[in-house]
Amino acid sequence: MQENLILSDSDSRYQQCAFSVMDNIADNDIVFDENGICNYYHEYKANFTQNVITGPLGTQNLNEIVDRIKEEGKLKKYDCIIGISGGVDSTYLALLTKKLGLRPLAVHLDNNWNSELAVMNIHNVVTKLGFDLYTHVINWEEFKDLQIAYLKASVVDIEVISDHAIFGILFKIAGEKNIKHILIGNNIKTETTLPRTWAHPNTDHINIMAIQKQFGTVPLKTFPLMGDKIKRYYQEIKGVKNVSILNYIEFNKAEVKQIIKEELDWRDYGSKHYENIWTRFFQGYILPYKFKIDKRKAHLSDLIFGGQITKQDALEELKKPIYDPDQFKVDYAFVLKKLGLTDEEFRNLLDQPPQSHYQFDYEKPLDERYSFLKPLKKLYRWIFPIKNNDIHN
Repeated sequence: MQENLILSDSDSRYQQCAFSVMDNIADNDIVFDENGICNYYHEYKANFTQNVITGPLGTQNLNEIVDRIKEEGKLKKYDCIIGISGGVDSTYLALLTKKLGLRPLAVHLDNNWNSELAVMNIHNVVTKLGFDLYTHVINWEEFKDLQIAYLKASVVDIEVISDHAIFGILFKIAGEKNIKHILIGNNIKTETTLPRTWAHPNTDHINIMAIQKQFGTVPLKTFPLMGDKIKRYYQEIKGVKNVSILNYIEFNKAEVKQIIKEELDWRDYGSKHYENIWTRFFQGYILPYKFKIDKRKAHLSDLIFGGQITKQDALEELKKPIYDPDQFKVDYAFVLKKLGLTDEEFRNLLDQPPQSHYQFDYEKPLDERYSFLKPLKKLYRWIFPIKNNDIHN
């Protein structure tokens, strides 16, 4: 894994996007056009044009989606599933589903790192909207061991294991309850920019197992892994699909925050995904300290690209500490105690050089894994059919 440049804005090598706050510290591979505008702006615009439909046409498309969800779920207790974390996007998604007349089951993955504020926000959402809540509490000994394994592996995306588990639980519950639609809070307007060196695909169960096998000590007996057969079973046989309805409406982050504050008594965490103590510690300390990554640059740049803030607004935000010093002291002690690590052990893990996820086994494209079957994909699936008991293997 290539390390990010360690330089300042006075260094001759330093370059920041003329339009956003993405720079060659955040991403060594960033590319600028003749006007000094980075590739992330052009990627954002292309993604926006292709996937975001608002106005009358967006309303029409959204209504068609909602009608289909209602029709397919009319004889069931729930017509869709929503993931809920207590954050901005999932909270607003819950409110929107209520206003659209849908009957969701709210599903929350508790990875044992919830803040008290997150618990309160989730409670307010489901209580005020009258939704049933299903909470899956992940096995702590397995998850703790897996988090430590990722620290030992020295890879950048420790959060991928939580994302993978959320993905797995949502599909599992949808399959069990025969619900066809999972509504997700992802949206192009505020969640597009992400350098490839910052993350790893959250569907890659093989990479998780490889890192656990090399560095873990606790077998993953209950962790919700989503292998090929499981994904194919839920998506192709059970017909479960993700739907991102936020791409069909006007979505202004500041306005959305005000709406959920007024209607659901939602309280702000201060930064994106800081409802989770581990995520706050990971994004606020581990990423900038070990990998020289400040995720605020990507989040703020998306808001600039979408016309929700100015570059000057973003620069002022970046002047603020990434982590409140008093909160950091509390979190640092809490994290080490919860993980069972001494200060010396943790410092030694942090000071190991970064490694690429691809130094470990990973999920390769089907054509790459089975090149001899490239022209025979249909035959491959006939030869290796999915059986119901495969989902338990």
